[in-house]
Amino acid sequence: MSTMTHDVEVSVKASGGLLLALVSAGSFGLSGSLARGLFETGWSPGAVVLLRVGIAALVVTPFGLWALRGRWHAVRRNVVLVGAYGLLAVAGSQFCYFSAVQRMQVGPAILIEYTSPAAVVIWLWLRHGHRPSRMTIGGAVLAAIGLVLVLDLLGGVSLNAAGVAWALAAMLGATAYFIINADTSTGLPPLGLAWAGLVVGGLMLAVLGLSGLMPLHGDTARVGLAHRDAPWWLPVLLLGTVTAGLAYATGVAAGRLLGSRLASFVALFEVVSSVVFAWLLLGELPKAVQLLGGFLVLAGVVVVKVGEVAELADMSVSAPERAIARPARAPRPRGRS
Repeated sequence: MSTMTHDVEVSVKASGGLLLALVSAGSFGLSGSLARGLFETGWSPGAVVLLRVGIAALVVTPFGLWALRGRWHAVRRNVVLVGAYGLLAVAGSQFCYFSAVQRMQVGPAILIEYTSPAAVVIWLWLRHGHRPSRMTIGGAVLAAIGLVLVLDLLGGVSLNAAGVAWALAAMLGATAYFIINADTSTGLPPLGLAWAGLVVGGLMLAVLGLSGLMPLHGDTARVGLAHRDAPWWLPVLLLGTVTAGLAYATGVAAGRLLGSRLASFVALFEVVSSVVFAWLLLGELPKAVQLLGGFLVLAGVVVVKVGEVAELADMSVSAPERAIARPARAPRPRGRS
């Protein structure tokens, strides 16, 4: 009876975690389409990102403070890490992504950004010596082929080089996001790290904007969304509350229920939702070859993750076997032989 109850509880937690993860990914995926509508009326990427991060920081503040109660020593001990998180994973990745969306379609921009899992594999290999398996390498190659199709490099279409460069920079920011999130040695709760990163990122963006280094342009003109005109404050409010505040909160909750590996796998739904929202709100639909490339990118990322899980499982099984099979060494005699 207790076993059945435990199985039901696990199933309920998994179902709830999956739902939260899908909500988080879908919320993140809405950001590009909302921001694109603002850009077309004269908004600058810096202004959009500053308001998005600022509103999200306010929304997440009570949850972050609750998570950090009694753990402020962990924040003081990881000031540099929190600063890097705010600079790269929050402010940098969002600013670069919106700068890319300003110059190219939402679908290709988000697909380029989501080549970040391959960059994570390379980082772990070079920094920590975690050599990838053949499956992981094969997945990275598959994603690279898909990226060529997404960019339509073989179709003779002229590309916006600046847009591609911004999307690749956003990929680096997303890579930092995944790497720092996976560091469990900091003692920082996930929601506390998210809130601290949003605060630090918002402050950095505000300093850049007030100093004139980052242009801040806005407009009160109505924004075209889904073939209708909406007031400017509506997409701004949705960017802060839904695509950042709600997305972070549900994403952290999903990670608690599903674990980091499964939650990050479900997060790939953001790529699909970004393309769908761009089609519904902006009328942007990638060409068939780009859709095929997007499928290959997603397939490559999935293969990479499956390869990592298989490698970890093999290591966990083979280690005890090696320990059993390894003959005991005879004690070395002391003194001269």
